[in-house]
Amino acid sequence: MSLLEIERAYKGFGPKWNRTEVLAYINLEVEEGEFVAIVGFSGAGKTTLINLLSGLLTPDKGSARFDGKPITGPGPERGVVFQNYSLLPWLTVHENIALAVDQVFPQWTAAQRREQVEKYISLVNLTPAANKLPRELSGGMRQRVSVARALSTGPRVLLLDEPLSALDALTRANLQDEITRIKREDEATIVLITNDPDEAILLADRVIPLTAGPNATLGMSLQITIPSPRNRKTIAEHPDFKRIRLELVEYLLKSAQIKKVTLDRKIVLPDIEPEDLSLPRPVLPWIGRRGPIRRSEIKTAVVEVEK
Repeated sequence: MSLLEIERAYKGFGPKWNRTEVLAYINLEVEEGEFVAIVGFSGAGKTTLINLLSGLLTPDKGSARFDGKPITGPGPERGVVFQNYSLLPWLTVHENIALAVDQVFPQWTAAQRREQVEKYISLVNLTPAANKLPRELSGGMRQRVSVARALSTGPRVLLLDEPLSALDALTRANLQDEITRIKREDEATIVLITNDPDEAILLADRVIPLTAGPNATLGMSLQITIPSPRNRKTIAEHPDFKRIRLELVEYLLKSAQIKKVTLDRKIVLPDIEPEDLSLPRPVLPWIGRRGPIRRSEIKTAVVEVEK
């Protein structure tokens, strides 16, 4: 039995008369200890999918299960790293993480909770910044606090909702390495949502494309056979990287073309002839220049001229 499952799930938003079906017939299985990356276009419904897995949303139809039990809401066994950090600005790095630890482990002693917080601050290499506020941190450091907070509650699954998309290239590369190290050291099950095929292949054990929306659905699963940890400097030369990347990109582009709809509509133009701007402006302003007139007002006249 898979640790995390979604079966024949649908999710839409809006009233019945103007409803947008975001996800359609979603089937997903994630094994314990696996790193799965889901790749899709912006606006395809990736965050909606991660919210179904985290319990922040429930499917309209179908089911979402964790360890065989229905997902009915958020839980500490599923840690979420959001795209926008979601840190409390008036709390320090230590306090942001301690808030989560105190909620999940109230039965622990103060010393045990403090040790847990310090362990995960160290894991993401932020010990020197433990007493700093979020505004004193770079974007990459804030995202590392988010990762540490999610891991500190001891989740069995780590859900990453495009956590690196807003970062510069160097910070993004550093955090990719950080996620790989955490996966190896913490043996976490990870589901990564991303719009970057290269990032997915670099990090994950398995990559699944999400088709273009609306009614987005998951495509074929691509197993990554390249040995891990992977070196971003040399991975592009690996034949499997080129093959998997080509399959993934072609599938996504094809899904986007299929979603294009051509509508034949008759457009009724207004019955207006535009003003003739080529005519000189009259010397006397009250005479005016011929403005726009309706086509129906144009008359055909026959003028006889005597020779």
